[in-house]
Amino acid sequence: MPQKAWSDKRERQFEHIKGGLKRRGRSDDAAEEIAARTVNKERARSGEAKRSSRTSRDDISSGRRGRRRSHSGARGRTRDQLYEEAKDLNIEGRSRMNKEQLLRAVNRRTGRSGS
Repeated sequence: MPQKAWSDKRERQFEHIKGGLKRRGRSDDAAEEIAARTVNKERARSGEAKRSSRTSRDDISSGRRGRRRSHSGARGRTRDQLYEEAKDLNIEGRSRMNKEQLLRAVNRRTGRSGS
């Protein structure tokens, strides 16, 4: 899955991440997707990508973040993640909502409960 836009360094990074995920039991497809997303986020953070989202540029690095934001755990999704989901769901008034309000609005719209 390495892309033409990637440098040799990014291709090596992709293979390294993919290999580590496969050793930990991930399927080939899942390992490739996670590795590609990680490399693309690092490209966005370093200014190599032509287009990037605000959260890709401003968020903590993929390496430091690890599993902190896996949509589970004590605090669950970030406010920015909830905001982006609310935006995709066309929830009105989302820009004035705090994290808890966004979580409730998204859950109401999608029929989910909890964090």
